[in-house]
Amino acid sequence: MTSHQLHTAATAAEAAKEPLRVLEGVFGFVPAAAGLMANSPALLNTFFAAFGHFRGGGTFGPDERQVLLLSNAVANRSEWAVAFHTLEALRDGVEPAVVEAIRRGEVPADRRMAALSAFTRSLIGKQGHVEDAEVVAFKAAGFTEEQVFEVITGVAISAMTNYAANLAQPPLEAAVLPHAWKTGYSAGA
Repeated sequence: MTSHQLHTAATAAEAAKEPLRVLEGVFGFVPAAAGLMANSPALLNTFFAAFGHFRGGGTFGPDERQVLLLSNAVANRSEWAVAFHTLEALRDGVEPAVVEAIRRGEVPADRRMAALSAFTRSLIGKQGHVEDAEVVAFKAAGFTEEQVFEVITGVAISAMTNYAANLAQPPLEAAVLPHAWKTGYSAGA
């Protein structure tokens, strides 16, 4: 359990209150990573603005966004984020088999989701130094040049939440508890 304060809109600094109110309205609770990031209003507000652009101005559909974010969480070994994005992925229509494959660190059978997950994980693992063939494979699955760069946005916003959760190891909220995950997860574990 974390020794860092998990803020709510009531306990956060004035500059962090509004994002927490919005998130609580969306999810019915303040996600733990956001409550942690509120320890630094600069971090929380940077995340909040970036995620707003990614979600509101990005070209990925809700299911694709969740595949990207869940892939990031697994690549970053963020137990809190994997549980949270498992819940969100299922809510946003990602096939359970795709979710389970990603949680196991495997490539999903769905060609498009496989390409998105693999490219995302490669960007993280290679710190952006992906091979041209990887970009070609990503685009061959139906993604655009714009989306090659849009994946970077998802990787960046995930780094904020995943790293905050990895640093503080917050408890899982009741809504995400059924989707708990541990590093090294496999279907039989």
